[in-house]
Amino acid sequence: MRVTKLTVAALAVVAGLSLTACENGNDIAEPPKPSASAPEQGQDGPAATATADCRTDELEVTASDVTIEGDTVGTVAVEFANGGDRDCTLTGYAGVDLKTNAGSLAAERTGEEAPSVTLGNGKSVWFAVTYPVNDSGGSGARITGLVVTPPNQTKSVTLDWPGTGSLPVTDGSGTPVKVGPIGSAGQGG
Repeated sequence: MRVTKLTVAALAVVAGLSLTACENGNDIAEPPKPSASAPEQGQDGPAATATADCRTDELEVTASDVTIEGDTVGTVAVEFANGGDRDCTLTGYAGVDLKTNAGSLAAERTGEEAPSVTLGNGKSVWFAVTYPVNDSGGSGARITGLVVTPPNQTKSVTLDWPGTGSLPVTDGSGTPVKVGPIGSAGQGG
């Protein structure tokens, strides 16, 4: 009986997918026909200016402490510099993990709007990592590194941590480590 239910469910999914594979009677796999207003190949236009995602290997990734003295929240600015030979695009949030003596700590996204930024060769964009400053007087969790994964990539870069050397140990009610979207920090903070 269970096999029959799974088979019926699988058939329903396949049928649903086949129905969505058609659009206005045309198969989606068929390339769209150019309209009179669409630019031809070689002309300037959306198709001519589209850029691919920035790959980890073509980005130079650096981090610097930009915390203002006396702040209760520290800030590290992470820079992505395009070292490739083409324009590329970064969209959304980078993945950020802090390596600590207590294990890896994933930064939470701030929830801010995540824009798309096109980087020309040699151009840079920054984003912010914020963290609670350890003013508890205790040793806290020692930060040993920063792991950054560019948006839409799976390869990471490990950097030295430029910020304060430790995070306060809390019961979970403290300020979390957060990452802002691409473009959320400017040069020098």
